[in-house]
Amino acid sequence: QVQLVESGGGLVQAGDSLRLSCAFSGRTFGYYSMGWFRQAPGKEREFVAAIGWSNLRTAYTDSVKGRFTISGDNAKNTVDLQMNSLKPEDTAVYYCAATSRVSRPSTEDDKYDYWGQGTQVTVSS
Repeated sequence: QVQLVESGGGLVQAGDSLRLSCAFSGRTFGYYSMGWFRQAPGKEREFVAAIGWSNLRTAYTDSVKGRFTISGDNAKNTVDLQMNSLKPEDTAVYYCAATSRVSRPSTEDDKYDYWGQGTQVTVSS
């Protein structure tokens, strides 16, 4: 069974940076595509970024392009989300997700089978 544990959230000011990390265990990491999603209060969960098998391809939602970077480390079995130039609208609970059903980076949450517990990111103005 795959287990995902997020870390790195916190309270920062607008313009600051944060790095989220997701630790993957239970299966062979290289055969999983990984994604980051977020859910703000009163809103639906939305796609943020994803990385495909063997870290070959990435995808981002438009609002974070140029500010966020997703990366995977097959040696450590982790996937990180580097978030720069944070804005108050980035405030949300961020979730890590994993799937072996697709090799490409998927933007659709129903393609993911495993989810972490989430980590809170709060950006003050």
